[in-house]
Amino acid sequence: MAGMLDAVDQRTQLVGENRLELLMFRLGGMQMFAINVFKVQEVVQLPRLNLMPHRHPSVAGVTHFRRRTIPVIDLSESIGLRPINRDEPCNLIVTEYNNSVQGFMVGEVDRIINMNWSEILPPPDGAGRQHYLTAITRVNDRMVEIIDVEKVLAEITPYDTRISEDVIDKDLLTLAKGLEVLVVDDSSVGLAQCKSTLDHLGITVHSATDGKRGLDVLKGWASAGEDVPNKLLMLITDAEMPEMDGYRLTREIREDPRLKDLYIVLHTSLSGSFNKAMVQKVGCDDFLSKFQPDKLASIIQERIRSVVGQD
Repeated sequence: MAGMLDAVDQRTQLVGENRLELLMFRLGGMQMFAINVFKVQEVVQLPRLNLMPHRHPSVAGVTHFRRRTIPVIDLSESIGLRPINRDEPCNLIVTEYNNSVQGFMVGEVDRIINMNWSEILPPPDGAGRQHYLTAITRVNDRMVEIIDVEKVLAEITPYDTRISEDVIDKDLLTLAKGLEVLVVDDSSVGLAQCKSTLDHLGITVHSATDGKRGLDVLKGWASAGEDVPNKLLMLITDAEMPEMDGYRLTREIREDPRLKDLYIVLHTSLSGSFNKAMVQKVGCDDFLSKFQPDKLASIIQERIRSVVGQD
């Protein structure tokens, strides 16, 4: 337990200061790619894989890892490159996204680097693999491409944004129509999935693709004389984003007298145990793992009830 608490403390300090760690690797060529270490459980040499019938083309097979069977995804093939050459050294990056565990088959694993989110930039327009990137950065004057893993996983197992009938409070639907929410997420898939669920409730959705842009939108409204905490039912923000992460965004909002009372929900695919600690540290009002439309709908409806009750 002490080890877990130490890990929580170290990671809350890291992201609370708008910092992240990237695991860098190659997919067969010279180009360097990366994903957030926060989502990585372990890196091992590629074990023996078992084939699955009717599997997705990007799924190389399954393997047994720490007493569980996990799918192994050829990360190179999944983003439109050549499949990993298994005759050369290969590694398996075991990750957890949205409370599910999977492995990504990659080539050479390079190292872990500690960076500031301000050094992580959105991919340029027209980038060849922009469709599968959330961001880029430079390390020792070499470009590193940060992969949109949520998009990769969504293409293999599409997410369902529909809300269960028994979750919807029909009496609240009339109250929900016309209410406004700002969603901040750098992943096109994450943004689209969240917007689709909110559309089912009749919520008007504003969006921004990173924390800095989200903060600019909020401050722009405030400078125009709008009462932002009353204008918006809530802000729903991703955790990891270029230039400014969701934790720093929350801190900036809490330090602005015009915005400080805004209701903020952290909506992320990162590990829940760590995020709950971070929610308390930076001052979010609630936490939700991504791609759970019923839970998102429940949080929205509970917030509506709270606002109506205050009136």
